Amino acid sequence: MSSLTPGRAVFLVSRREFLGKVRTKSFVWGTLVIVAVMAGYLLLQSVLFDDAERDRVALSGQATVLAEPLEQTARSFGREVETVDVSDPAAAEEQVRSGDVDASITGASDDLRVVVKDSLGEELRNSIDLLVKQQVLDAHFAEAGVDPAEVARNLERASVDVVALEPRDEQRGQRLVIGLVIAALLYYSLLVYGTMVAQGVVEEKSSRVVEILLATLRPWQLLLGKVVGLGAVGLLQLVVIGGIGLVLSSLSGVVDVAGVAGGALATGVLWYLLGFFLYATVFAAAASLVSRQEELQSVLTPISMSIVVAFVLGINLMISDPTGTTVTVLSLLPPFAPILMPGRMAMGVAPPWQVLLAIVLALLAVAAITWLGGKVYSNAVLRTGARVRLREVLR
Repeated sequence: MSSLTPGRAVFLVSRREFLGKVRTKSFVWGTLVIVAVMAGYLLLQSVLFDDAERDRVALSGQATVLAEPLEQTARSFGREVETVDVSDPAAAEEQVRSGDVDASITGASDDLRVVVKDSLGEELRNSIDLLVKQQVLDAHFAEAGVDPAEVARNLERASVDVVALEPRDEQRGQRLVIGLVIAALLYYSLLVYGTMVAQGVVEEKSSRVVEILLATLRPWQLLLGKVVGLGAVGLLQLVVIGGIGLVLSSLSGVVDVAGVAGGALATGVLWYLLGFFLYATVFAAAASLVSRQEELQSVLTPISMSIVVAFVLGINLMISDPTGTTVTVLSLLPPFAPILMPGRMAMGVAPPWQVLLAIVLALLAVAAITWLGGKVYSNAVLRTGARVRLREVLR
C-alpha cells in the first residue's frame, strides 16, 4: 500500500469520478434538455393558467354599457373578464364560433342574450345573473325615488362573520405540485446515478482496472470515493435543475409560494444525500457480484424496483391522502423516506417529530448498509468469471 492517507485516497477517487462525468457531453446536454423541457412546461402552464382565470366577452348594442359593471362583478367571483365592443352582433357570434371570445352579450340590461360556443362557465354565468338582477333592482329603486348607490353602500356594510375551525390551506394545490416535483427529481437522481455507480463498478471489474487501483487503494476507499464523486455529480445536477426551476416558476407566476419551493429544494438536497448514500452503496455492492454489463441488470432489478415502487406508490398516496397512515409509515422507513418524506414536508403535513425520526432511521440504515455493502464489495470486486453468490462474500 502507498503512503496515501485515507482521506486523500477517497478525495482523488471522487475527483476522478466527478470530473470524468461533468465534463462529458451527455451530462451537459442531459441537464440542458431537462431544463428546456421544464421551462417549456412552465411556460405552457403559465399560459393555460392565465387562460383558465380569464374570460373574453364581446358586447354589442345596448349591452356595451355593461362593460365596467360586468368586470367588477366578475372580480367579486374571483374571475377576470376582458370586454370588447363589437358593433355587429353577427360578427360577435363569429368571434365566439372561432374561439376569439368566450361569449357574446347583446340586448337591454333586463333582457340579455348570451351566445357561447358550447357552455357558459359557472363564474361568468353567476356574474351575468347577478349583474342583471342588480340592473333591474337599480331601475326599480330609481322609480321609487330611492338612491341605488345608498342601497349598495348599506348592502356592502352588511357582512357575515365566518369562523373556520380548521382553516383551509389556500396554497395546498401548489404545495402538492412542489412536493411531487421534488419527489420526481429525487426519483430520477437516485435511480440514474445509483445505476451509474453500478455500471462504473462493473466496467472497472471487467477491464481489470480495479486490480490496478486496489494495488494502491483499499477497497473501501475506492468504493467511498466512487459513491462520493458520482453523488456530487447528481447533487450538482439536482441543484442546477431545481434552482432554475424555482426561478422560472416564480417568474412565470405558476408558483407564488417561492419560500415553500426554496425550502423544499433545501430538504430535497438533504434527502438526496441520505438516499444516495443508502442506495448507491447497495448498487455498488450488487454490481461487484458480476463481471459483465450483460449480467448487471439481473442484480440491480430488485434495488431499482424498490425505488420505482416508492415513487409510484408515494405519488398516488400523496395525491389521495398525504396524511394517511400508510403514507406516513412508509415515509418513515429508510427505503421509501428519501422520496416520500421531502414531498410530505413540502406539503406541510409532516410534523417535526416524524421528520426527525425518518432522518435518524435513514442515518442508521446508511451506516448499516455502508458496512454491509463495503464488506460485499471488498470480498467480491476482485472475483471475475461467474456471478459471485451473496452468501459466499458474506462469510
